[in-house]
Amino acid sequence: MTHHAEAFAVAVVGMGALGSAAAYHLARRGVNVVAFEQFELGHVRGASHDTSRIIRTSYGTPRYVSLATSAYRDWADFEKVSGEKLVTVTGGLIFCPTDGPYSARDFVSSLEKVGVPFEFLGPSEVRERWPQFRLPENVETVYTSDTGIVHASRSVAALQMQARAHGAVIRDRTPVERVSPDGSGVIVHTATDDVRARKVILATDAWTNTLLAPLGAEIPLIPMQEQVTYFKPVDPGRFDRDRFPVWIWEDTFNFYGFPTYGEPTIKAARDRSDNLMTPEERTFVPSPELLEQLSSFMHDVIPDSGPALRTVTCQYAITPNREFVIGAVPEHPDIIVGLGAGHAFKFTPAIGRILAELAVDGETDDDISAFAVPSNAAVPTS
Repeated sequence: MTHHAEAFAVAVVGMGALGSAAAYHLARRGVNVVAFEQFELGHVRGASHDTSRIIRTSYGTPRYVSLATSAYRDWADFEKVSGEKLVTVTGGLIFCPTDGPYSARDFVSSLEKVGVPFEFLGPSEVRERWPQFRLPENVETVYTSDTGIVHASRSVAALQMQARAHGAVIRDRTPVERVSPDGSGVIVHTATDDVRARKVILATDAWTNTLLAPLGAEIPLIPMQEQVTYFKPVDPGRFDRDRFPVWIWEDTFNFYGFPTYGEPTIKAARDRSDNLMTPEERTFVPSPELLEQLSSFMHDVIPDSGPALRTVTCQYAITPNREFVIGAVPEHPDIIVGLGAGHAFKFTPAIGRILAELAVDGETDDDISAFAVPSNAAVPTS
């Protein structure tokens, strides 16, 4: 018996953080939704696994600050629905060397504009409050008390569980081979059957162009393998979340790190290492050069961080300008893209809600004008 082109209101492709959040928000609204994941749920081939992600309002552009304030409300709402504590507030520091490409003033003015409280600190003030850091004199620091940690794999699992509880159909280990828009919706083709949906949300990250390229709607994406390393400090108590904040070093190379979280280690990484590889080429083998670079940075700036204990890799897909891509494909408006450019986890429930609103209402109150899908419309041949 064939279930040919079973019909749904919305199909979600990709069940990482953003897809799982979209499926949850759609199901919660009573929408008839089906979701596809090519691997097993909670797999480690994408960008949504492992434990900790940074949540913060401290961005250097106001649109991200205001989207982040939205996301905090959505996280709080989802914690109520799921009965799980997913966000841990620790406070956070943004370090900007004055001779680097980023200015602490951009963070200050963006936070001021949106009305998020912060403190502007010099190196001696940072040393006094957090003696774990050894900062050069040319570093300006912005502290936000609302920064914290969100649990990655638990959040994704909770979103999937709540999506199912609200009626979403989730089909894991079901790769989508192609999507065919036909003017009255989209047909989603898998190896086993076809599904018809009025709207399709692609939350497919590094795999996005596999589905968009055949439609002539490719998005400029740079896929790479990132890595994070867990260090083992001699005295983990000094790095407890009550005594040590989340931190981000904004310079030519960007680094970031966490207090202890669930184990006596501190996690740190370089952001955007340009270790270029596609999901097909990906090795899962950490780069020794990147580990050496990170270890030497940690030794200088957090001298008691201790030796590297283990390194975990993840798949990254960033846009050239690091902007999100959220919205309908101009040539195929029934296909909606949600792409996080390697810094979206903190926005997960907000982006999921926005994608659901775009699929159902055709609009959202959040300002996503800067995240429009680029148009690849060919010159008409008439």
